[in-house]
Amino acid sequence: MENHILHSKKKVSFITLGCKVNQYDSDAMRTLFVKNGYRQAGEDENADVYVINTCSVTSIGDRKSRQMVRRIRRSHPDAIIAVAGCYAQLAPEVFEKMGDVDVIVGVHNRSHIVDYVEEAKKRTDHKPLNETVDIMKVKTFENMSVDVTGEVKTRAFVKVQEGCDNYCTFCIIPYARGKLKSRLQKDAVEEIKKLVSQGYREVVLTGIHLGNYGKDLHDGTSLATLVAELVKIPDLLRIRLGSVESVELSEELISIIKNEPKVCRHLHLPIQSGSDAVLKGMNRHYRLPQFKALIRELREKVLGIALTTDLIVGFPGETEENFLETLDTLKELKFSGIHVFPYSRRTGTPAATYPNQVTNEVKKERVHRVQELEKEISLEYRSQFMGKVVHVLAEEVKNGYFEGLTGEYIRVSIKDSHIERGHMYPVRIDTITEDGLAGNVAEEE
Repeated sequence: MENHILHSKKKVSFITLGCKVNQYDSDAMRTLFVKNGYRQAGEDENADVYVINTCSVTSIGDRKSRQMVRRIRRSHPDAIIAVAGCYAQLAPEVFEKMGDVDVIVGVHNRSHIVDYVEEAKKRTDHKPLNETVDIMKVKTFENMSVDVTGEVKTRAFVKVQEGCDNYCTFCIIPYARGKLKSRLQKDAVEEIKKLVSQGYREVVLTGIHLGNYGKDLHDGTSLATLVAELVKIPDLLRIRLGSVESVELSEELISIIKNEPKVCRHLHLPIQSGSDAVLKGMNRHYRLPQFKALIRELREKVLGIALTTDLIVGFPGETEENFLETLDTLKELKFSGIHVFPYSRRTGTPAATYPNQVTNEVKKERVHRVQELEKEISLEYRSQFMGKVVHVLAEEVKNGYFEGLTGEYIRVSIKDSHIERGHMYPVRIDTITEDGLAGNVAEEE
């Protein structure tokens, strides 16, 4: 009987493009479908409903989103297709004209997506239901949470903030996600407590503009106050911060990272360029002396802190001299990891109209040079852990051994057999791998 009920349930499938915030949004929408009698379709099953959470950070993201819609429609001509996310928000008319989409929700009203899908099923005119709104008029965070019952994972991404007020000249996201909107601290804490009760041991706080969390609430809430509350949750072993802008790191937050063992000694601080001339063109809200001073302060106050970054090369007008300055900056700052991207010309952003666009060949070559430098710096950074004990939260089995992350965001393979998921282990490092470390469980020092 139970088996019959399982197979008679309506099935939903999610395709998520883009960032970790999109992944969280998909998980939250999936939770709503499950609460309304749906189940997640298996890999080899046809679904009744397909939700494509679109990305628009680059024109390539736009194209992939359109291709995915067409692919799903060809394969599943009778299914309901709903599009959400940034591209659906920015260009709902594109999806209206395609003729393949039944529901368009963008980045707001996703909490009603099940209702929209059920309404679309009843329509006979086959016109798409466009429920996008003017995102610039939305002032409150759309509070959705994720139910992970039955999942066996240890690290959860939790979205606490939406929107961005920075308006970097290369970025479309403020126009897609709207103004800064923060989740109420009590709602974030409540969800994280629930995740911990379901077996999660590490949370990663995410958002579009995470460092500005709380500023719009005008009640004293900040990223520091949220982290201070999360530290009190008994079985939560680790709190990790997603990407934070350097100019938004408060003294209170630095102090918490320094003094609270649960808070990972790792920060991802996007530099985007190591040239002040390029930073100015990007409308970044800092200059190199300010950024370098912060790095020095962090390393003095939080011993052993790991710092990773994002970098864009080939921004319009970036000369070889500018790029060499960037390489010198990277050598000086010695990030433990660098995510490097070639500048992507995004229609609708100021930089797309700038003169002196850099050729794809030059961009590709500069990406390669940064990647080669990153390999050297990353290897040098990881080498310092040889023979030392690090603490690893066991997450998943790969190549026969459990792997997990250190607080510094280094992936470690634990070369012991009696390891349990979700437990923290002291591991003595004896091997530097291609992209991480490996070692055996050690006695606590």
